[in-house]
Amino acid sequence: MRLPTLIAAIFLLLLPLAARAEEPVLHIYNWSDYIAPDTISGFEAETGIRVTYDVYDSNEVLEAKLLAGHSGYDIVVPSASPYLGRQIAAGALRPLDKSKLPGLDNLDPRIIALAARVDPGNRYGIPYLWSVTGIGYNPALVERTLGAQPPDSFALLFDPAYASKLATCGMSILDTPQEVFPAAFSYLGLPPDGRSLADLDTAAAMLRRIQPDVRKFHSSQYINDLATGDLCVALGYSGDVIQARNRAQEAENGVEVAFRVPREGAQMAVDMLAIPRDAPHPDNAHAFIAYLLQPKVIAAITNAVSYPNPNLAAIEFVAPEIRGDPGIYPPEEVRRHFYMNLPSPRDYERARTRAWMRVKSGC
Repeated sequence: MRLPTLIAAIFLLLLPLAARAEEPVLHIYNWSDYIAPDTISGFEAETGIRVTYDVYDSNEVLEAKLLAGHSGYDIVVPSASPYLGRQIAAGALRPLDKSKLPGLDNLDPRIIALAARVDPGNRYGIPYLWSVTGIGYNPALVERTLGAQPPDSFALLFDPAYASKLATCGMSILDTPQEVFPAAFSYLGLPPDGRSLADLDTAAAMLRRIQPDVRKFHSSQYINDLATGDLCVALGYSGDVIQARNRAQEAENGVEVAFRVPREGAQMAVDMLAIPRDAPHPDNAHAFIAYLLQPKVIAAITNAVSYPNPNLAAIEFVAPEIRGDPGIYPPEEVRRHFYMNLPSPRDYERARTRAWMRVKSGC
C-alpha cells in the first residue's frame, strides 16, 4: 500500500464515527395512514436523503421491535404514555440534539408539558400528532338499531343492553389494554389512571360480558369498516374516525360517520417522534424531525390525515374545515375532561395484559 493511501486509511479509522458523513438514507417506522402523500417525497427533494417507510398498527408491535434492539429504524413514533416512558427507562431511545431542531418554540406548551410527564425535560421525544380515544359511530345505523338516539356515554359500548343490539350492525374495540381499560374505568366511575387490581378485575368482568357482541378487536381495520358501513360503532382514535368519515364522503356511498367524546371523558394520546438508540442514521433522523417542525409541512399532514398537530404556527395553514371541526380540534371545555395513561409498575402491566387476553378470549 502506498504511503498516502495508508495515511488516509489510518485517518479514517481514527476519525470519530459521529464526524463521518452518513449515507443519504433514512428508515422510518410509523403508524399506518399517518402521513401526507407528499411528505416523504418533499423531504427527499429538499435533503437528497432516500427514505424507506414501513408501518405498524399498534404500540405493542413497535415496542417489541425497539426492546429487541437492532430494529434498523432511524425514526419511530411511539405514543407518549406509557410507551415512550417505558422505552426511555429501557434505554431503547437516543437523546435528541435540540440544536439540530429549529422550530421547537412553535410547539404548544401544554402538549410539551404532558409529554414531559413521561419524558422529563423532553429529552427523547418531539410531539408529532395527537388524538383522543372515543366513540366512532354511524348515526343512522345506530339509531335504527337501537330505536332511539344513542347515549352520550361509554354505555353505548359497555352496557350489554346496548352492545347486544349493536352486535347486529357491528361493534369494534381497539386491541390494546392501555386504551380499553381506562375507558372502562371511566364508565364505571373509577379513576381512569388507577392501578388497583380489584378495579382491574371489575373492569375485566364488565368487558367479558360484552365480548360476545364485539365483532373485532383491532386497532386499524375499523377505519375502513366504518367508512363502508360494515360497522356501526367503534371504540377508536378521533383521527381514525375522522379519516373514516372522509373516506365515506369521498366514496359518496351514503355512509355517515361521526365521532363523540363520551361524557365520562376521554384518554388523550400524543404520538412522539423519537430516534432508537442504535439508529444507523441519527443525523438524518434529526433532519427529518426538523423537516416536520416546519409549520407548512406538519399542517399538510394534518390536512391529509385529520389528526391535530401541536405546532401553533401551523394552525393558519390547516384547512378551515379541519381546524374548525370540534371532532379534530376539541373546544377547551371538552379538553378539560381529557386524561393520560401514565406508565404502570411492571406487575400491574403484566396483570393488565393477562386480564386483556382473558377478555378477548371470553374466558
